[in-house]
Amino acid sequence: MTPRQDGVAENIRGFDGPLDPARADGLLTALELLRDDAGRDARLDFELLQRWQRHALGTSQLPPLRSRPAFAKGGRKRYGIAPDIRARLDACLAESAYDAARPLPLTNARSAFHALIFVLTREGIALDGVVLLRRVFFQADEPKDALALASCTDTHITATRRRAVSPDRAP
Repeated sequence: MTPRQDGVAENIRGFDGPLDPARADGLLTALELLRDDAGRDARLDFELLQRWQRHALGTSQLPPLRSRPAFAKGGRKRYGIAPDIRARLDACLAESAYDAARPLPLTNARSAFHALIFVLTREGIALDGVVLLRRVFFQADEPKDALALASCTDTHITATRRRAVSPDRAP
């Protein structure tokens, strides 16, 4: 299946680009790296997430794992933290190759999005749209949100397949 467009890159260009061109450039660099890593079947681990996140954040240093709660959307969204977060993160990332639908206890939405796109790319799935995955807030510790994330992912995969360019008509 060939998507009619690169939905992830187009979403970054269309949403992040007008708001913050430098951020969009960093996100696009992270996207390129994660796709390269998925193409070489890299093991999804914290160090890989750090490498992508460094570009997404536009920093020269690898960002550390948070040790305190974080807030987004003017304080309306809270990202909690647990004492064993690194062990839980490592365990879930290690299982990503076996159960892509298992929710990952990632500590921010950007890392979670990168991990999801990595897993989809590694499985040969490209999306022509990602608006639900980038605009809907999912909490890793909320079981109904894991189902909502899976449903939104399925919605985008189904829509991409429906609109896909057949290989004999690809540009």
